[in-house]
Amino acid sequence: MASTSASLTLPVLPLDDEVVLPGMVVPLDLNDTDVRAAVEAAQAAARSEPGKPRVLLVPRIDGTYASTGVLGTVEQVGRLADGDPGALIRGRGRVQIGAGTTGPGAALWVEGTRIDQSVPEPLPGHVTDLVKEYKALATAWLRKRGAWQVVDRVQAIDDVSALADNSGYSPFLTTEQKVELLETADPVARLKLATRQLRDHLAEQDVAETIAKDVQEGVDKQQREFLLRRQLDAIRKELRELNGDSEDSAEESDDYRSRVEAADLPEKVREAALKEVDKLERSSDQSPEGSWIRTWLDTVLELPWNERTEDSYDIQGAKAILDAEHAGLEDVKERITEYLAVRKRRGERGLGVVGGRRGGAVLALVGPPGVGKTSLGESVAHAMGRSFVRVALGGVRDEAEIRGHRRTYVGALPGRIVRAIKEAGSMNPVVLLDEIDKVGSDFRGDPAAALLEVLDPAQNHTFRDHYLEVELDLSDVVFLATANVLEAIPEALLDRMELVRLDGYTEDEKVVIARDHLLPRQLERAGLDGEEVVLEESALRRLAGEYTREAGVRTLERTVARLLRRVAAQHELGERELPFTVTDADLRALIGRPHHVPESAQDPAERRTAVPGVATGLAVTGAGGDVLYVEASLADPETGAAGLTLTGQLGDVMKESAQIALSFLRSHGAELELPVGDLKDRGVHIHFPAGAVPKDGPSAGVTMTTALASLLSGRLVRTDVAMTGEVSLTGRVLPIGGVKQKLLAAHRAGVTTVVIPKRNEPDLDDVPAEVLDTLDVHAVTDVRQVLELALAPAANGAAPEVPAAA
Repeated sequence: MASTSASLTLPVLPLDDEVVLPGMVVPLDLNDTDVRAAVEAAQAAARSEPGKPRVLLVPRIDGTYASTGVLGTVEQVGRLADGDPGALIRGRGRVQIGAGTTGPGAALWVEGTRIDQSVPEPLPGHVTDLVKEYKALATAWLRKRGAWQVVDRVQAIDDVSALADNSGYSPFLTTEQKVELLETADPVARLKLATRQLRDHLAEQDVAETIAKDVQEGVDKQQREFLLRRQLDAIRKELRELNGDSEDSAEESDDYRSRVEAADLPEKVREAALKEVDKLERSSDQSPEGSWIRTWLDTVLELPWNERTEDSYDIQGAKAILDAEHAGLEDVKERITEYLAVRKRRGERGLGVVGGRRGGAVLALVGPPGVGKTSLGESVAHAMGRSFVRVALGGVRDEAEIRGHRRTYVGALPGRIVRAIKEAGSMNPVVLLDEIDKVGSDFRGDPAAALLEVLDPAQNHTFRDHYLEVELDLSDVVFLATANVLEAIPEALLDRMELVRLDGYTEDEKVVIARDHLLPRQLERAGLDGEEVVLEESALRRLAGEYTREAGVRTLERTVARLLRRVAAQHELGERELPFTVTDADLRALIGRPHHVPESAQDPAERRTAVPGVATGLAVTGAGGDVLYVEASLADPETGAAGLTLTGQLGDVMKESAQIALSFLRSHGAELELPVGDLKDRGVHIHFPAGAVPKDGPSAGVTMTTALASLLSGRLVRTDVAMTGEVSLTGRVLPIGGVKQKLLAAHRAGVTTVVIPKRNEPDLDDVPAEVLDTLDVHAVTDVRQVLELALAPAANGAAPEVPAAA
């Protein structure tokens, strides 16, 4: 490939955001100062040189000059089409710009080097193919634009350099792309670049034309469908008029509009509903949006936006209903009575609605299974004269179950709260959120977090369901949440509710419940009446005390049902005559021997505390309070390794309590007259029976200390004594929780003496009086007091030998 170069001195004619390639002819406006200065300087220089005036056309992009310019000759100076003075300039060749110099006129003069590269003849095969490809692409583009007269001119160009520079006329090239063509000196490389740019543009144009065609076809289809539907509507209207149909056959959208306008809706809800009706009128029958809108409108119209039941302000009557339907549960009854009394007084003083909020309530009923938490909700609604709705939350893991799904989802539904309001038919029902501690969370969200707004009295007057997307006032709803385990409820959610504990029933309360509620219900289910089978109170008491041991009454009800089924079956077999009175002596023959005989009623040799090293503790589980036995033993010095072994699925806190109990006895053994020397060489094993049940907590500290002291001293722990409390390294007895549940468990187990921490004495106010009357409660501050109360006197004055196992 041959190239030539020649030195030139030329005035600069800058082109702002424009590029001229060799071979192009461009008109320039002489009103531009830089253009006029360059042309005048070129004309002044041409007077002393033969030929036409010459200028250097240089692109100036953002104030920066390109490194390569184009030698241009001023072909003609005159007037442009709009009448302004102008000059016609033809590009001749590329010039490499050098240093600045001086010259006539006000223009900028520079020195430059002419760059002329040519392709040898004949053209190589790959260059010939490139020329053919470029001409084919240019012809295709020009024909699309209808520029048929230019096609022949392009086909007539045989020079490779001129053919590549012909791209300078392409309007789709950017300034940067044209500068790249200008600065590419090699003609073949320049033609490759121009071919690639043209090919890319044609590909983009094909895509754009395809999209435009698809859009146009869609628009045409919609317009045709719209026209046909309007014609169909007109035909239907004419047919209705010919057949004399009534107004009931009006269009569905008109029906929805009339229903919305006639409904008693809040103003913002009415506006939202009318907007959806407008969308329904504009949508087609086949559009999926139409079915979504219809379902949404049906849901909104079915909600009782302004329906409210009148509360029963007969406070005495409400209390009588609660007392009749539930025995015990005084805390809940008092709270409902307080709520009704305050609401009545607020209504009398015109304070029913304050700050847009009404006086709802959010109560959390926490207690073991079977104590009547769920049935209490129905009684509360009955006492208040309100509708009752139960929402089961056990196992709910999807946040949309509470707040609803977005309307765009297939099968979208409002949340359970909105559905509960719809089911109740009023805006002030009693809503029971059952088993709120069983709510889970996974990748679909946390339903407990969605309940935060529902159960917050400061927020729930503007609750927004994802499906409805309009504000729903829940401030007048009485929410009752039930749970078995308080720790399983998130702290933020628990903070929004008023906690009411149901710690279980006493034996007397169970007898009353069985007599007044369980027995009549089970007699009906067994096909019997109260005159055919009578259960004496002694039989009910024994069923509650020895055949069942629970905080609630579910097992008691099942036992009563089993007893009545047995009597009914014997009567049908001819083995028993009715009427029949069941006494406590008849229970064993009917349903077998009792399952829970109190420890104090067993033979002394069969009691768990019949050997040293066994103590009775008290614990709280998910099913209420329970009695917990602690067993301790010492390994033989010759076979057992020294150290502490713990079994029974114990948690970390309980393991630490065992370490503390052992450390206390090691450091204070001499003071307590215990042979603590054995603790150095012999392994200590502490076991909690019911090994399959996990256990944790600090309240077994005094029980483990007493069991170890009994083991070392050889003195038995009194059978009628149960204890609870955390122990410190100095022997202090520290407070614990669940005193009421633990004392109820001790009462059920037949324990008569209970040891609790001194600082838990105020909790005794919550324990029923009939339970306290049967228990001898000792409040202690030091573990030495516990040992003095719990350990039986030694059989003789000598210290007995410590056994190897308990």
